[in-house]
Amino acid sequence: MAIGLLRKSRSVSGTAVALSIQYGISKRQAYRYVKEAELAGKQIPVPDRKIPFTVKLSENLTEKTRQYARFKGLTVSEVVREALEVFLYKGRKRGQLEGNGKSH
Repeated sequence: MAIGLLRKSRSVSGTAVALSIQYGISKRQAYRYVKEAELAGKQIPVPDRKIPFTVKLSENLTEKTRQYARFKGLTVSEVVREALEVFLYKGRKRGQLEGNGKSH
C-alpha cells in the first residue's frame, strides 16, 4: 500500500497522512511505516494501531529492560514488543501453552 502511494505522490509526508487516515494509526507510526517500506522497496504489512498498555514488573526486570534498550538504541516499548512477539508467535504452534505442548 505505502509503496504504491509513495510512487504515485512521491511525498513521504503525504503518503504517511493518507495511511494514518486509512488505517487509523498515528502520523508518526505511518511515517515510520512509509520509511520502512521505502527502504525495503516492497510492500510490507501495515502495523496495527499502537495503544498504551500498562504492566507491573519487578524493579530488577524494569531496570534490565531499560539498560538493554539504551544499549541497543531502542525504546523500552520496542524491546517489550519484540520480546512479546518472540514469546507469543515465534517457535510455537498457535495456541500452544508453555512447557506442556497442550493447546488452550
